[in-house]
Amino acid sequence: MTREKTRDSGSVKSLKNQIRDLVVHNDDFNTFDFVIKTLIEVCEHEPQQAEQCTFIIHHNGKCTVRSADYNTLKPMYRNILDRGLTATIE
Repeated sequence: MTREKTRDSGSVKSLKNQIRDLVVHNDDFNTFDFVIKTLIEVCEHEPQQAEQCTFIIHHNGKCTVRSADYNTLKPMYRNILDRGLTATIE
């Protein structure tokens, strides 16, 4: 298998257009139901998808809940943080 080599221009515009992951991390404070509700409302998950992500977060410590460009993820990230959950954009 060969990988295509690319050059990164390093510009802010190109960094914001790259696909990133919104990752929610496990904590000892929020209930399963609250995390599920948050994923449905903020990330537009279907109930089953939100439940599966919540179990992954609980058992693995984190889960990618959405992948998109930075500008799409930033409001979701802020909303998740405002609800008291721990998240990162990676």
